[in-house]
Amino acid sequence: MSDLSSNQDTDRDSDAGGLSSAEEVETLPAEQFDTGPDPHALGLELPETKDDAIALLLSEVATARAEATSYLDDLKRVAADFDNYRKRSMRDQATLHERATERVAEGLLPVLDTFDAALVGEPDTDAERQLYSGMINTRSQLLSSLQTAGLEVIPTIGEDFDPEIHEPVGAPTSTGRLIVDQELRRGYRFNGKVLRAALVVLDVKE
Repeated sequence: MSDLSSNQDTDRDSDAGGLSSAEEVETLPAEQFDTGPDPHALGLELPETKDDAIALLLSEVATARAEATSYLDDLKRVAADFDNYRKRSMRDQATLHERATERVAEGLLPVLDTFDAALVGEPDTDAERQLYSGMINTRSQLLSSLQTAGLEVIPTIGEDFDPEIHEPVGAPTSTGRLIVDQELRRGYRFNGKVLRAALVVLDVKE
């Protein structure tokens, strides 16, 4: 009687959805038994002994690591060369732009000189005053644009004589401290570089 009850309990467990060990193995995903890539697919012929196989794999890993390091070093050199090229190109472009702007500014100096010469006299009539005012505004706009690009007027009257930025006309007969007494033609610097020295008359300060 007890055996019959035991068999009935087992049957009920099976009917309830229980699986045997063999059935559980069959339902496990195949990936759980994947042992890794096929050595032949990687171009490797593993020795039969475990130690020899491990030694071969370690050798292959060392070789692959050395090659990867070499490729990484090459990539770093290429990246550094490209960065240097980019910086050099930017410097060259900036230099070309500055030189081109300098040439334009230098070419416009005679125009500024013409305005300076025209504005020396005082206007007498209303028409002259209007023309005078228009020339002042035009000259101011032109000079302002050039100053934005890097042009700078060299200071003269009352300044100590500096042969780097002042071109003297004649020389005082007495000795002493030389100062600029008159400005005959304006001088200009462009981004710190003397574009044209100022033409000046010197005096001696006792």
